[in-house]
Amino acid sequence: MSATVAMIVALAVGTYAFRLVGPVLHGRVTLPARAQELLSAGAVVLLVALLATGALTEGGGFAGWARPAGVLAGGVLAWRRAPFAVVVLGAAGVTAGLRVVGVA
Repeated sequence: MSATVAMIVALAVGTYAFRLVGPVLHGRVTLPARAQELLSAGAVVLLVALLATGALTEGGGFAGWARPAGVLAGGVLAWRRAPFAVVVLGAAGVTAGLRVVGVA
């Protein structure tokens, strides 16, 4: 077995183990309230970091103003509780419209 195949198998087993641990340990392990708060805050921070890098960068540099404006428009629509399809189409429309008029 080559090293590549061994690594793929190891990663597959690890992924399966991570997915199995949740249902198996549910109800058996309790986390303190402070740990639960930190995990929730950590999830929010990771999502914001993913949003920021996806909205602001492209190829290691600034993505231009059209993409962040589209993300902002989508965020406003989501905040106003618009349906998901409206949020996606609104964000894409704002981005496309700005790019058509020359805002990169």
